[in-house]
Amino acid sequence: MYKSFYNLTRNPFEITPDPSFLFPTKKHNEALAALYYGVRRHKGFVVLTGEVGTGKTMLLRCLLQLLKKTNDVSYAYVFNGRLSPAEFLQYVAGDFGLPAANKNKSELLLDLFWYVVSRGRQNLTTVLVVDEAHQLSPSILEEIRLLTNLETTQTKLLQILLVGQPELDDKLNSVQLRQLKQRIAFRSKLIPLDLDETRGYIERRLQLAGASSEASTIFPPQTIAAVHRYAEGIPRVINTICENALIAAYSQRMRTVTPGIVEEVAVEFRLGVVHSNWTDSANSDDGMSLRDAAKTLLDFHDQLQRIPARERSLRVTAPMRMGKQ
Repeated sequence: MYKSFYNLTRNPFEITPDPSFLFPTKKHNEALAALYYGVRRHKGFVVLTGEVGTGKTMLLRCLLQLLKKTNDVSYAYVFNGRLSPAEFLQYVAGDFGLPAANKNKSELLLDLFWYVVSRGRQNLTTVLVVDEAHQLSPSILEEIRLLTNLETTQTKLLQILLVGQPELDDKLNSVQLRQLKQRIAFRSKLIPLDLDETRGYIERRLQLAGASSEASTIFPPQTIAAVHRYAEGIPRVINTICENALIAAYSQRMRTVTPGIVEEVAVEFRLGVVHSNWTDSANSDDGMSLRDAAKTLLDFHDQLQRIPARERSLRVTAPMRMGKQ
């Protein structure tokens, strides 16, 4: 919709984790290196954590792209942590291409054992990748610990990558999982972007979308500072703010996104508002405050549901200040 107006060839701020848009900060480079090194050197067990929207899944997809370039790696990718132990093993076996239907837990473990051992004898690499690992139950994490026993005297036969939100760290720090924690070879954590990284992130995405030298004029420094303040350095939120700010600026035929437009987007998406409302209600004995906070969240949800229709309306309305996508 706005691409031709800003001389772009593609949407720069899609929230899908496209590896081609990776912005390699120092922390992202360190985390990707730890994941790759852990797999290629057969270190056995690597953990990556980070807040929602910091780029964990995108980093995983970059890693898998790297691994696909070789012909000696086979991996199972699990992204649903809300499974029973038997379902988890079935999913893993099935993703490795092993027959898993109508098999009990013992049969699945035996099949996985022989599969991993057979590949190890051929000097092939076998990887289990678990995204959203903070959702895993202690019983599944214990199954994963047992899978780490697949090893020779020199090397680990199964490489395991656990990726999840900071709650995963809390689980791994629990007493009942101390044996699993002791087996971690590398541990990385993604953090929000600082202001300079946010500037680089926005400009790189615009450049990859075709903006070239125009990137700094579409989002000038003052506007980027406003984006960073409301997004708190979270890449996914940065994308949401910038996408909607571009739509609003386009609707007014503005070549430059202003801090005021960013502020309007932040207000519409309740950025910096919802959390404080819930904090206030939690510290108050006034039942009305709790209802007000609940209403705020419901309004936010309703607003999100109306986004597609409002975006379509931009095609037929006159240029004027409007709500964001």
